[in-house]
Amino acid sequence: MPAIEISVRRFSVVSARPFEQVVRALTATVGRPDIVAFHRDVAAAKTLAALQRVVRKAIGPSELMEFARYDAGEILRKEAGGSAPNILRLVVGNPLIMKEMARTSPDAAAYAPVTILVDERADGVHLSYDTLASLLSPYGDEPALLVAKDLDTKVEKLLESAATQADSGAAG
Repeated sequence: MPAIEISVRRFSVVSARPFEQVVRALTATVGRPDIVAFHRDVAAAKTLAALQRVVRKAIGPSELMEFARYDAGEILRKEAGGSAPNILRLVVGNPLIMKEMARTSPDAAAYAPVTILVDERADGVHLSYDTLASLLSPYGDEPALLVAKDLDTKVEKLLESAATQADSGAAG
């Protein structure tokens, strides 16, 4: 397959709320399973029904789960003596959603789970997401694009909610 160009649509919202409150709100509805146990349980699942049970147990009310988090701000603070802004990359998704896209477009597996970037700037806390539909668009697979657009809507609503909701004061 020849190289293809991909134009990416980045969805972003800015919050005036403190970084910690935004992250707490963002992750409140995202499942955070023990990832080692999750992978073990996925491997042990012998049927689709068993796999669905494993995934449903791992996801949160947003229908997403956290696969990994990378605290780039912490790395930058090591260099800057503790004064660098917060930057957090969350890798989130739902294996059942990825399965639906990859069924007709194997390239979808290169983009799911997705990345959410949360970073502090002078004008507030930015929440950014490169939409999956824009990443899959060049492949022209309509069934996968429909699933991707649905996922994009879920993630965009999650970011908007995290940027605006009142802080519950819950620890995260």
